[in-house]
Amino acid sequence: MFKSAFIVMAPDGDPAKYRSTIKTSKLEFTTVVIEMMDFDAAVEVAKDLVQNQGVQSIYLCAGFTHQAAARVASAVGGRAAVQVSRGDVPSTMMVGEILTKEGWFAEEG
Repeated sequence: MFKSAFIVMAPDGDPAKYRSTIKTSKLEFTTVVIEMMDFDAAVEVAKDLVQNQGVQSIYLCAGFTHQAAARVASAVGGRAAVQVSRGDVPSTMMVGEILTKEGWFAEEG
């Protein structure tokens, strides 16, 4: 069975509360929601997914910096593929506008 996971960020993310798994006969796909920019949590979640659940592939949401993705990749030590979701410029701008409208980002004072 192929085991894959998606680590995504949200302002109210909490990996202990927001985690789900979908299973088919060939795939087990887990989604974990961490707090925005909490890359330490991402590292811990990734290590747990690989070591304890046998995850073989980890996708990171587009909010992950190159440095944060490298930290996750280093943490799993080559035991799982690590990939970052990226969109084109129009899609990225569209999502940014939606998240801003929905209050995802702290207002600068």
